Amino acid sequence: MTSRTLLAIAASLFLAAAVSASHIPSAPPRLLSETGLYIGRGTREIDPRNRPFSPQYPLWSDGAEKSRWIRLPEGATIDASNVDRWDFPEGTRFWKEFRFNGRKVETRLLRKNGDGSWTFASYAWNEDQSDAILAPAEGLANVAEIAPGKFHSIPPVSDCRACHDPGEAFRTEILGFSALQLSTDRDPGAPHAEPLGDDMVTLRTLTDEQVLEPARPELVTAPPRIQASDARTRSALGYLSTNCGSCHNEESTIANLGLTLKDATVRQLLKPTSKWDIPKAAEGESRYVTPGVPELSAILVRMKSRRPSSQMPPLGTVLHDKEAIALVNEWIESLEN
Repeated sequence: MTSRTLLAIAASLFLAAAVSASHIPSAPPRLLSETGLYIGRGTREIDPRNRPFSPQYPLWSDGAEKSRWIRLPEGATIDASNVDRWDFPEGTRFWKEFRFNGRKVETRLLRKNGDGSWTFASYAWNEDQSDAILAPAEGLANVAEIAPGKFHSIPPVSDCRACHDPGEAFRTEILGFSALQLSTDRDPGAPHAEPLGDDMVTLRTLTDEQVLEPARPELVTAPPRIQASDARTRSALGYLSTNCGSCHNEESTIANLGLTLKDATVRQLLKPTSKWDIPKAAEGESRYVTPGVPELSAILVRMKSRRPSSQMPPLGTVLHDKEAIALVNEWIESLEN
């Protein structure tokens, strides 16, 4: 073997290693204060480049108080070609802070990498609330008691991906930052709706600042909303679309179940028979939604459950969402066959 051949092989191996390395997501920093959320180490002042936002249908997280921020690279735009699934530019960062009883417990980071993948990281706040430390990939159990005998746990990265990547790889969905969630036509009956501050990002903000590409002026002139015949139905469908629709949609790996809750209509939900049998229900009586009969509506029965084998959503909560359960119960009672 000649020296020229050896050099060619070495160069090829070096190039292959470099290409491979470029597809390895960079490791998240060890401390939250190093992620760019704050203006500098030793301060809890949010960097003004990180813009707050508040989704109109927030996810239920055992009653946690939350704050959320997004940072886009300077001059970058969001690809809004698909109005229902935005594509964020490389370097985009999201943070979500969880607080229980007034104390910061966890802050999550999502960062888009150069190869299109996303880095998922969770940070556990220390006792003196001075900083948060990167949690292990397998998560941390029982970091804060949120009710007698009930604890908040920091989820493993695999759980994060289960909710944000329910379909194909590299199609991570940011559940709280979408056209519907940022709509200025906000649902006043949305469970756990959070105030919309003057400095928060909305569809109007993104349009005025020309952040969406292509421009979508129709998102301001005709803001997206859940299509429903009455206010209660709008709120119930909006809650289900957000809290359940990330998995129950036509593009997910469980689409074969036949249950679509993302942007679902009442007619869609009344058609199918549930593939999960309601305990003590007669054969054939278990439907996803049974008009007028909440106890024979599998969606509501599973919302009420906190048994690991039957609760819905299956991840991220240990407490019942009483407000949403009451809403969905009343909505089902109001439906007619």
